[in-house]
Amino acid sequence: MSRSDRIGGILSDNRTGLIALIVVIVVLIGALKPMFYSPQFVINPMLTSIAIFTVVGLSQMVVLSVGQMNLAVGGMAAVGAMVAGIAFQDGDAPLLLGLALGLVAGGAVGMLCGVIIAYGGVNSFVVTLAMSFALLGLVPTIYAWVSPGSAITVPTPGLSELGRWQLSDLCIGDTCGPDGIPLLIFVTLIAMLVIWFLFAKLRVGRETLLTGSNDRAALLSAIPVPRRVVTVHTLSGLLAALAGFMLGASTGSFTPAIGQEFMLQSFLGPILGGTLLAGGYVSVFGTFLGITLTVIIRQGLLLFGVGIEGLNILLGSILLIALSADRIRHVVGQRARLRAVRRADTTIDEAVAA
Repeated sequence: MSRSDRIGGILSDNRTGLIALIVVIVVLIGALKPMFYSPQFVINPMLTSIAIFTVVGLSQMVVLSVGQMNLAVGGMAAVGAMVAGIAFQDGDAPLLLGLALGLVAGGAVGMLCGVIIAYGGVNSFVVTLAMSFALLGLVPTIYAWVSPGSAITVPTPGLSELGRWQLSDLCIGDTCGPDGIPLLIFVTLIAMLVIWFLFAKLRVGRETLLTGSNDRAALLSAIPVPRRVVTVHTLSGLLAALAGFMLGASTGSFTPAIGQEFMLQSFLGPILGGTLLAGGYVSVFGTFLGITLTVIIRQGLLLFGVGIEGLNILLGSILLIALSADRIRHVVGQRARLRAVRRADTTIDEAVAA
């Protein structure tokens, strides 16, 4: 590949545009509101939100890889956080065990949805919407049973440190890390690395993307399509539970409200990052950039005094634009492939005639 082709490929990549847009917005907001650069009051909570919402975006992204969706990400996050909180409160579980139990609970709910979709032939929209409503009633009911205040707050060793500490709290001698960077960001980076490795390096990831591109062709290629569908929904539930646990750790308590704001963010990140709604292509780094852009915009508008209603209008508009762009990319791609086929047919006809 020539240098000009590489440069053209970089410039045509929507992630390049996202990076440029993020830089411009950060500089603009920082120039108008210098408070935006405050490590303690702005940078830290903003990076915490980016860390949590990126995991939420990955939860939706893995399901979008097969052309389906998960409308129950918020409920699965609440279930995972709730199970972890109960394990801490009633079982005196250590940090890693409680986290593992929460992840298993979220993954089990996702697997149930996947089994119904893959083997029952029910649309993912219907199944996950029904599951969302079921969890909306189930989670608060269980909280009322296990905790009088409908919230679980426990002094589990390591939980507060994971959720609230920054790099500046970690010191070697007299040298401490930079202020404003939460430890939770490293949990997100690990999750991103695992998901990237799954889709880029493992056979199961490649088969999943082929399933999203064309499930019939995948079946003819001996790919176990139903199992791949169950796998991505299980993984989606697990990632949603991880995001719910991270939110509970950052706030210091596990409540039924965990996951209520996850739905919009779960779609914004992947779609802005280039993941195709029709399936077959995902972008882990693009999902991170999409979430980063939306969180920066939201934080900037809060500094300018914009209310929650205005934020929701703007984020909804961004999602609508992103969906329209995804459809345009799909149509343009189809037309480009059709023109290529026609040119090939013309070339063959000319060769035969000669």
